[in-house]
Amino acid sequence: MAIRSVLRLGDPRLLQIATEVSEFNVPDLDALIEDLFDTMAAEEGAGLAAPQIGVGLRVVIFGFDNNPRYPDNEAVPKTVLINPKITPLLKEKEEGWEGCLSVPGMRGVVSRYSHIRYSGLDATGTAIDVTATGFHARVVQHECDHLDGIIYTQRLSDAKKFGFTEELLNSGQLGSAGCPE
Repeated sequence: MAIRSVLRLGDPRLLQIATEVSEFNVPDLDALIEDLFDTMAAEEGAGLAAPQIGVGLRVVIFGFDNNPRYPDNEAVPKTVLINPKITPLLKEKEEGWEGCLSVPGMRGVVSRYSHIRYSGLDATGTAIDVTATGFHARVVQHECDHLDGIIYTQRLSDAKKFGFTEELLNSGQLGSAGCPE
């Protein structure tokens, strides 16, 4: 339907806790989901949360078959996840580079659970229960953080591993494939 503007770091709406969705199969929710996918595609992102486009609802979308920004990362199934819950399946965490459409042009290292289960509802209100590892798990955790007003910069493992993408690439700190955003 429409490509929406992505809120940037500093906008107080990004720090608010989103409200649970209670109505499904309604035009407003369907339009929101379509706008999220259109916006994510236009920005070549791996995922997007409703609060990032100024809508304070617990809705995230993510997924791609192949993405020029992540050529070395495995595909992530295209998913609509509403009112999500994340359960770590292992205590093990992995550090990895992340970015965010709300923090354009920057990257930082964040520690995330490597093996999770996520549950919630799809666009029709049908239950979802999925186990994810690796990049898939990282993307889900990153997007769901937005629903609680958390931006990846608040989870940096080491402030020395945070900077502009171009400088990180030029210095060899960030591989050519970039990182999740």
